[in-house]
Amino acid sequence: MSQHVDAFDQVRREPDPLRQAKLAGELIAQYQQRSVELARLRKEAINRAANERGLSYSNIAAELGLTRGRITQIRQTAPPAERAFFGVGPVRVAVPLRDVPGRALPVISSEDTRAAEMLTRLLADLAFQVEQFRIPPDGDWQPHSDAVAICGPKSSHVTAEAIAVDPYLTFGPDEGGKWTIRERDGSRTYESPMDDAANSGWSDVAYVGRLTLPGGRTLLVIAGVHALGSVGAVDYLVRHLADLYGQVGTRPFSMVVSSDHDGETVTRSELLCPPRVHN
Repeated sequence: MSQHVDAFDQVRREPDPLRQAKLAGELIAQYQQRSVELARLRKEAINRAANERGLSYSNIAAELGLTRGRITQIRQTAPPAERAFFGVGPVRVAVPLRDVPGRALPVISSEDTRAAEMLTRLLADLAFQVEQFRIPPDGDWQPHSDAVAICGPKSSHVTAEAIAVDPYLTFGPDEGGKWTIRERDGSRTYESPMDDAANSGWSDVAYVGRLTLPGGRTLLVIAGVHALGSVGAVDYLVRHLADLYGQVGTRPFSMVVSSDHDGETVTRSELLCPPRVHN
């Protein structure tokens, strides 16, 4: 609470009008997102009171000084519990810029753009404010808020550092230089079918994990072995977010998603390695 008061006072005391306007806008966004999160928490608390304590919604309404109709409205209109999977918000969706020979400016792959668009729609449906961010080609960036990196360790040192602390999975090149996702105990390797010369289809695998960064911050990583795999991973999140949240909540975890594609359209996405919570 004191941080919010300090930030509010900072905006009020800022002498530069342009900086004051910028700081005010940022703080408004934070307050709005926290208001949405409070609505979600209130809905979840009401449901817990009914499920865990066996209270009727009429009794809960009386305890809270509300009408039964207002309780019904709260339960129908507040965001779902699984919104917490992505944090409080605003959420920064980060995708990598890539240098391409013969191009003066770095580019974003069409697959990364597609994955970011799908994820942005999901986040908007969950009442998040979303900021798009471009990871520079040198991979030098730092997430300063709730963030999702649609990016593998090759294109972002932040992603590489985060995956390095995963107790179950690694993501990197094998002895031949082919990128794979591997169990740390050596029991299994998850390879992309796109790297098999005998495979003529479009299939990929992707790493998905909520990981702890230095300083205690968390980062949600979505990283296909190829960029197409990230599209499949986002498709899986869109269709199974409630179930996944029920398994991992807001705790650090990691898993592997397999997907098939017709161009950039996902025809199948499913778990290849189930989510495991990090201790």
